[in-house]
Amino acid sequence: MLMWKWSVVSLGLLLAQKWDTLVVIETPYGVMRMQLFRQTPQHRANFLKLAKEGFFDGTTFHRVVPGFVIQGGDPNSKDEDPNNDGMGGPGYTIPAEIHADLKHVRGAVGAARMGDAVNPSRASNGSQFYIVVAANGAPFLDGSYTVFGQVLEGMEVADKIVAVERDARDRPLQNVPMKVRLERHKVKALLKRYPNAYRL
Repeated sequence: MLMWKWSVVSLGLLLAQKWDTLVVIETPYGVMRMQLFRQTPQHRANFLKLAKEGFFDGTTFHRVVPGFVIQGGDPNSKDEDPNNDGMGGPGYTIPAEIHADLKHVRGAVGAARMGDAVNPSRASNGSQFYIVVAANGAPFLDGSYTVFGQVLEGMEVADKIVAVERDARDRPLQNVPMKVRLERHKVKALLKRYPNAYRL
């Protein structure tokens, strides 16, 4: 389990919030709950907005790479053409919010993006995200992609998803759809429920 180091200041700021919102991702393999970091305000606000609008509902985890990540959030994955999966989005990008203290540990939620050659500013895709499933994380991505959240509950679900049969492009042979909803919780309750994982 992750162990986050708290400072008196950050703990005070967190408690001052009183309420926070968790993202709940429902899949055929179970439910995952994740937090969105306040250190990445544009990514956080964008994900919450899209979730409230139902943007993610019916999209799939279109890329599964054992020992690495599962990736989803592409509206193209709703159509019947598997060849365009991974190329869609809401029509905009988000400026990179890369922080040295937000690492690609197991369970980290990061924003997908185009490569540096065509995207030197490392701007994020407006909706596609990935969850790191590797036991030791993916530290080689640190400093290059925005990490904006962390799975708090349900990593066993991600492990089931990454193990499904896939084609040569790492697309699942059977769609893995998601439905995304939001839950409001008191911060004190979250700290009690996730004492070693929940952070500001």
